[in-house]
Amino acid sequence: MTEQTAVTEKPKAVPALPNAAKVTEVTHWTDRLFSFKVERPQTLRFRSGEFVMIGLMGDAHPETGVQKPLMRAYSIASPSWDEELEFYSIKVQDGPLTSKLQHIKVGDEIILRPKPVGTLVTDAILPGKRLWMFATGTGIAPFASLMREPEVYEKYDEVILMHTCREVGELEYGRKLVEHIKSDEMLSEIEVGKLRYYPTTTREEFHQMGRVTDNLISGKVFEDLGIDPINPETDRGMVCGNLAFNKDIMEILDGFGLREGANSEPKEYVVEKAFVD
Repeated sequence: MTEQTAVTEKPKAVPALPNAAKVTEVTHWTDRLFSFKVERPQTLRFRSGEFVMIGLMGDAHPETGVQKPLMRAYSIASPSWDEELEFYSIKVQDGPLTSKLQHIKVGDEIILRPKPVGTLVTDAILPGKRLWMFATGTGIAPFASLMREPEVYEKYDEVILMHTCREVGELEYGRKLVEHIKSDEMLSEIEVGKLRYYPTTTREEFHQMGRVTDNLISGKVFEDLGIDPINPETDRGMVCGNLAFNKDIMEILDGFGLREGANSEPKEYVVEKAFVD
């Protein structure tokens, strides 16, 4: 009788998430909006206003069992100097990615491809005196990065954020951010009163209402802020929202005499076409 040697089966290795980044914080602002932070890869360098591709693994194929990553472009909402990366997202119940992403918790991991790109950077516009940031919904994300970037206040005498949402609660992320900038010891010394915030709603009653486009065309925003209309000699613009919004704002800015620029050819305004809400 031969002696049998016991063989212990090795547990199957769980495949590691590619380009994994650990979630450090999650905040649900409304039933439609949330933000989250992840650990920043040590090698990741980016310019405030750029975006990266982030995502999660999709469900396994019913026949092959193969999982494919679900990826989407997300603007980095934190400034280039921050030790963490922040993202601001809408919740789409039947969305391939956001239907899953909205359920992430601290300690979970997401996929983060560390190749930042984008046009909403100060290098893509010509020098000026007044910088306008036009956003709808989650389009505020790249401006959340830029508003905390010291370089922005070094380059401009005035920075104006126009942000429109349907309901008052959807403005809370931006309101808290501006409040933090103006009260934070370090940021307030850099900002020195240059930041002007013009939030509006389109559905729920609010002290300032109307679409960004309507308030520009009517001149209401200039009257409310007590400033001169947009002038191509002094004003620069950045645009981030849905496709229809981007198109309308571009026509308005063209009408004011501003020209669309890019990283390769800076002009008076830029539009982020890869990131839409």
